Amino acid sequence: MASKLSLDPLAVLVALALAGAALSMTIALAQASRERAPQAVLANQTSASVAEVNAVESQALNSRWVVSADEAKQLIAQGATVLDARGGLKLQKPLARAIAVNWKQFAQPHAPDQGKLLDDDHLLTQKLQAVGVSRDKPVIAVGDPARGWGEDGRVVWMLRTLGHQKAVLVDGGYQALVKAGVPTAWSAATVAPRPGDFVVERTTAWTIDRAQLKAELGQQNVVVIDTREAREYAGATPYGEQRGGHIPGALHIYYKDLLDQNGKLLPREQMITKLEQLGVTQDTQVVAYCTGGIRSGWFTSILSDLGYKAKNYAGSMWDWSAGPVASYPLEKTN
Repeated sequence: MASKLSLDPLAVLVALALAGAALSMTIALAQASRERAPQAVLANQTSASVAEVNAVESQALNSRWVVSADEAKQLIAQGATVLDARGGLKLQKPLARAIAVNWKQFAQPHAPDQGKLLDDDHLLTQKLQAVGVSRDKPVIAVGDPARGWGEDGRVVWMLRTLGHQKAVLVDGGYQALVKAGVPTAWSAATVAPRPGDFVVERTTAWTIDRAQLKAELGQQNVVVIDTREAREYAGATPYGEQRGGHIPGALHIYYKDLLDQNGKLLPREQMITKLEQLGVTQDTQVVAYCTGGIRSGWFTSILSDLGYKAKNYAGSMWDWSAGPVASYPLEKTN
């Protein structure tokens, strides 16, 4: 005869309560998981969107050589490298986190080649890495357009020529950045706290040497532009040129004629008009020069930003005037 199973009523009630609690917890966890899933997807989509926007902005710098102070401020907040290229004109406080550079530290040391970039790519790589230049990080060169010599444009031209695709200068320079709220510091370092990883890979897209320029003189679609002061174009030699005058056939426009009295670039349409008056079109190959490729480096950067084909003759008058008179003549004007 089978024995009867005896159950404690209290135990049964406890078991049922525990089972119910477990079921309720399972249902609650499932519901929470469903609620969190869209939020997680939205968060991932938002992060992806921000990264995509930053990537687009970074990609856009490939074709832009000039940015506004507000754009530069945003790039600095995102970690761009800032190079203060003002040199001896640094009378104001430097920008916070900026690394002080001088165009001369990347150029050949002896006359008449002091306008040319160093020939040693390994040495240039070391120097640029020391000031924090990295492959994929934008570089912002800062100058003093109103009182300087276009050093920021020279640095941008140099970096582009050495293979960096995201080097830009700031319209209005230092003063515009300070006005935009970029903080300053009491002093600027000359070495970055963390070295960059940029490696020099030269391009000839924006540079030309003396022999190449001589060969291109007189070609129909080539316009040579002297960016110095009018007195230098006429024949004055205030900066150590061995001979005075200008390269035969060169047209003249002082590089600061593209700036207003406050050191800001003229409106795009006005700059284009000035260039058209010189016979420069989008199809023209412009070759710019000055004394040592500084002012003309700036000019080349501005024209490149405007979409023109421009090359900087870095050796410029120091180099040309040192050549044999018969091979590298100069013209003078009254």
